[in-house]
Amino acid sequence: MLLELTRIGNSRGIRIPKPLIAQCGFGDVVEVRVAPEGLIIAPHRAPREGWKEAFAAAQPIKREMLLDGLPPSAFDDEEWTW
Repeated sequence: MLLELTRIGNSRGIRIPKPLIAQCGFGDVVEVRVAPEGLIIAPHRAPREGWKEAFAAAQPIKREMLLDGLPPSAFDDEEWTW
């Protein structure tokens, strides 16, 4: 899709057609960032949006699972002095 750049004061802008806005899930605010291939316009997401659901869906990690299969290190063989 080709869109024409429109003058807006000293700036330039584009008009995004309504069906494209709906398809992309844009609200009143969007996030724009520069990438090597050009501008990326994405729907605005609140910081940490969806984290609560992601943590709730995650499986709990047991301490034993973290240490399984690791060989002992030099720290395991030596006495620690504080």
